[in-house]
Amino acid sequence: MDQESPNRRAGIPGESDGDLDRCLSFEIRGPWGHFRRVEGNIVKQTYRIIPRTTVAGLIAAMLGIERDGYYDLFGPDVSAIAIEPVEELRTVNMPMNTLSTAASDLTSLNPRGKISIKLPNPTKLRQQHNYEVLVDPAYRIDVALADNEWYEQFRETLAAGKSHYVPSLGLSEYLAEIDYLGEFDIESGPSSGTIGVDSAVPDAMDDVVLDSETRCQIEESPAFMTSDGGGRTTTEYTTYTYNPDAEPLQVRDVQTSRVDDRTVVFV
Repeated sequence: MDQESPNRRAGIPGESDGDLDRCLSFEIRGPWGHFRRVEGNIVKQTYRIIPRTTVAGLIAAMLGIERDGYYDLFGPDVSAIAIEPVEELRTVNMPMNTLSTAASDLTSLNPRGKISIKLPNPTKLRQQHNYEVLVDPAYRIDVALADNEWYEQFRETLAAGKSHYVPSLGLSEYLAEIDYLGEFDIESGPSSGTIGVDSAVPDAMDDVVLDSETRCQIEESPAFMTSDGGGRTTTEYTTYTYNPDAEPLQVRDVQTSRVDDRTVVFV
């Protein structure tokens, strides 16, 4: 697979822009997680690997960037993100009673005041939905940004243990803990032969070396978004291959990177 390394994608012109040759690493974990799959289904299924767009939204929330205001910061040529599950990925089905959030079912609170908010009408009947929920999900995230100003601000935010908005794992009620692991150089990793990769491997399902002792799963999730007149649109998807037991996968002839004595593949 001819995958461009983050090092070679670097060098966006501009005084505040930098190369993607260093990254910030942190671990996010919580008791529950749900990253709703885009496909419609009666059961609200979850991605196993936290989608790249969700990671971008999480970081933007920690930095206090407004909704729909961060897509360019995490564009394909100015950012690089590697995602590694660090705990076994397992799910349970959980029925939940919910109120409709359709515009016609919302009720304004303080409608005549300067500040008015809309909430679901509590007098309406609840609807029961089955959610597929991740149990004790945990991921290590390596993120590089070409924008030096936001990069430094995120480093300071992680180091201080702060967050503008409360971090969560998909749904707002699934609160998350963030552990800052440090700043690391991104070095070129092996690109030929059979390689043990610690992170989920993007767009390389034909390159996985199958082994009867190693579980291997595949899923496609949103990777990049752009804003439009109605909010946002997904512009690109990534197909991740991963080991649900949070162990390395053996892949062949894939461009990798080395971060903190680990072998990862960035998107």
